[in-house]
Amino acid sequence: MTILGISDSHNAAAASLAADGALAALQEERPRRIKNFHDVPTQAIQWLLDRANLKAVDIEVVALGGHLPIPSLDREGWVRFFRHSGRWQGKVREVLRHTPLRAMVQADKKRRRRERYLALGFRQDAIKTFDHHDCHAATAYFGQKERDAPMLVITVDGSGDDLCSTVSVGQDNRLERRYSTEWSHSFGTLYAVVTYMEGMVPNEHEYKLMGMAPYASPNASRRISDRLHSLFEWASDGSPTWRRVPGVPHTMHAQPTLEKLFFEQRFDSIMGGLQLFTEEMLCELVRRAVKSTGIRRVALSGGVFMNVKANKRIMELDEVEHVFIFPSCGDETNAIGAAYLAQAERRGGGAIAAIGSFYLGPEWGETDISAALAPHVACGTLHVSRPDNINGAVADLLIAGKVVGRFAGREEFGARSLGNRAILADPRNPEAIRVINEMVKNRDFWMPFASSIAAEYAETYLVNPKGTAAPYMILSFDTTKAGGESLKAGIHPYDRTCRPQVVTREDNAEYWDLIQRFAALSGVGGLLNTSLNLHGMPLVHRPEDAVHVLLNSGLNLLAIGPFLVTKALP
Repeated sequence: MTILGISDSHNAAAASLAADGALAALQEERPRRIKNFHDVPTQAIQWLLDRANLKAVDIEVVALGGHLPIPSLDREGWVRFFRHSGRWQGKVREVLRHTPLRAMVQADKKRRRRERYLALGFRQDAIKTFDHHDCHAATAYFGQKERDAPMLVITVDGSGDDLCSTVSVGQDNRLERRYSTEWSHSFGTLYAVVTYMEGMVPNEHEYKLMGMAPYASPNASRRISDRLHSLFEWASDGSPTWRRVPGVPHTMHAQPTLEKLFFEQRFDSIMGGLQLFTEEMLCELVRRAVKSTGIRRVALSGGVFMNVKANKRIMELDEVEHVFIFPSCGDETNAIGAAYLAQAERRGGGAIAAIGSFYLGPEWGETDISAALAPHVACGTLHVSRPDNINGAVADLLIAGKVVGRFAGREEFGARSLGNRAILADPRNPEAIRVINEMVKNRDFWMPFASSIAAEYAETYLVNPKGTAAPYMILSFDTTKAGGESLKAGIHPYDRTCRPQVVTREDNAEYWDLIQRFAALSGVGGLLNTSLNLHGMPLVHRPEDAVHVLLNSGLNLLAIGPFLVTKALP
């Protein structure tokens, strides 16, 4: 390993890129057990060093994603930050941003940030910072396989290095930025502000608003969306940039304005209108970018593109010939983007392999698993068996209506469970939703679960006329009649859309085999898949974490490595 990419902002992570192109990555929240951990990812860094049998001094480039350090806040800190953002405290912060004091504060933050990495043992000459949105753009461009033709690369997020959006052209393994929008105009930030106003955690619960949106009255959603559109205007020359209309405050401080817009409006109407507005803004951005560049092949990254319903609208645009969205494209993947940019500088972009499997984290052996189980077996709280074929045993249990946790293979990176750290159920049975929620998840009643679908069944279940690849749960699709019936517990119950993980044998042979065994018994080539974690906690990391979920929830069955674990009856 010669390059280490690091994102030390929201949902901190580290990624290693070896000379042969091999990629590994880990989010700091996993070993720390703190969701969306925000700071230097020391444990993720140490795992990558240990994995390669290297020391910090051996690293050729320490690539930091972002020039300007983002405030290091936990979830309670973000709630407090947004609580004050539209009040006098936020106004004071905004005034100070335009004084020499800000430059002094930022310079001090950069110095202290560098000192922290030097204290970890990295060489002074190895540390290099890359622009936040360049990192997002790098994941979108270098992460996709087909780089022979020019690619339109668009980034949109809440904020990063004083921007909220960029439009670039990727060609000949290089990126050229064409347009950008300053972050005070961010509608990604606006989404977070509304998330706070609706009583949820900003920078974490935005997906809950997206999940509620289909239940809203279309007329009410249209009314709210139009009011939100009135706050912004697009560039008059047709370019893919926008701004707040005069008199509208920085979107971070827009809560008083929004309170007036939303006065006496239902909560579901607000969520539906916000979602519709976001979809329409993104579609207009893409249309303008396509018209400005003449390029119809589009690659997307940045936290706003975690919105799978908006991604669906973009995918369906007539102007878009092909779309690629980098998996889990929030700030966590800027660790990968920074590593890509460092690799491109040193060896050329052609040396960067496209992203394939997203199982980039640790894998635990039988010895580790047995050690995690042993004390609980000894005291009789858990029973362990070793079936002849663990996938066959799990398929039998799923057919019998059981809910089963799965801990197998390398850990997936990013916000989505991709089957290796998962809770699985028969997707035909809507009752599984209630059972899983009561057992483990305690999800809001309107939130849908997702489906893992064997690639051989994807065409049967998904409406996908452009043949868009969907291995990462970053897109949603309408379902066919067969898909709606076969996957009814793993789709949105109102609009029958599906956020699929399409599984191939090449990408995850064991998980694909499990789905195929279930299909042989049921005729259905998919499973309900949700993440293996307790409510409000990160995806499990160690075998001990999986056992903790089993012991502290209503879950009764866990397939962990080659073992099948059951709880003792009370």
